[in-house]
Amino acid sequence: MQYHALYHSGELLNRIREGYRRLAACDLCPHLCGVNRIKGEQGRCRSGLQPRIASANLHRGEEPPISGSKGSGTIFFSGCTLSCLFCQNYPISQQNNGETLSTAELAKRMMGLQKRGAHNLNLVTPTHWLPQFLAALRLAVLLGFNLPIVWNSSGYEAVESLQLLDGVVSVYLPDMKYADDQQAVELSNAPGYTAINRRAVTEMLRQVGQLQVDDNGIAIQGLIIRHLVLPQARAGSVETLHWIADQLGAETNIALMSQYFPAWEATNRDGINRALNHDEYDAAVVALEEVGLENGWVQELDQERERI
Repeated sequence: MQYHALYHSGELLNRIREGYRRLAACDLCPHLCGVNRIKGEQGRCRSGLQPRIASANLHRGEEPPISGSKGSGTIFFSGCTLSCLFCQNYPISQQNNGETLSTAELAKRMMGLQKRGAHNLNLVTPTHWLPQFLAALRLAVLLGFNLPIVWNSSGYEAVESLQLLDGVVSVYLPDMKYADDQQAVELSNAPGYTAINRRAVTEMLRQVGQLQVDDNGIAIQGLIIRHLVLPQARAGSVETLHWIADQLGAETNIALMSQYFPAWEATNRDGINRALNHDEYDAAVVALEEVGLENGWVQELDQERERI
């Protein structure tokens, strides 16, 4: 793993120090809250100094190159930089359910997933815990950790933070949620999401390139973009898919997701208080085909993935 070289050169330690320095007036995500998380102050993500996780387990429900045959070693972090009204994991992301750990304890959980045979370490909503993860990774390397790292995020990322992950993350698995900032603010409290997200995924592609898999179809390195189709075309699926094909390349792997349902506060919001219908999802699939994005996965409305 590349992060072993970063560890031995001292660069990983430098990045940990830089990450913790930024926590003192937190600017890890685009909200730029400026709170002192070293002292326990909390911003939009409702997170202080010590990492907090909801679970660490093998997960078999990801895209096939991520889950493979043995499962993905998935750590769900508590809190989130977004406030999506329809979040299906709202007890974790919005209500902050979970347990607080030291970085040493987090390193042990990472090692536990490796010992259980996970194909990779899959970090879910990790953005606001970036320095703490890097600190745990350094400790885990000392214990023999060597799994590829999957960065599974909302895509609402600061490029300056992503640069701390260059050579650490093997596979980026970001969302591209919106093509319209008004929708991003209304549904996720994410000002400027579209431009911020597009800069972020461009940086991710620069770091890891397009998806590469081994002889067993397991991801080695690269980018997979997730896009959740929303009712009433509120995600701007057609525009986003065109942008991906034009700016990132038609070879980009896309997981076009159909599993929207009105969770959390969406049950009380007109327009998103119902499940996705076939016409809405089919329109996104047609757009996917028209722009020539041939790599990735589409879903039936029963959530069963099918290879394109």
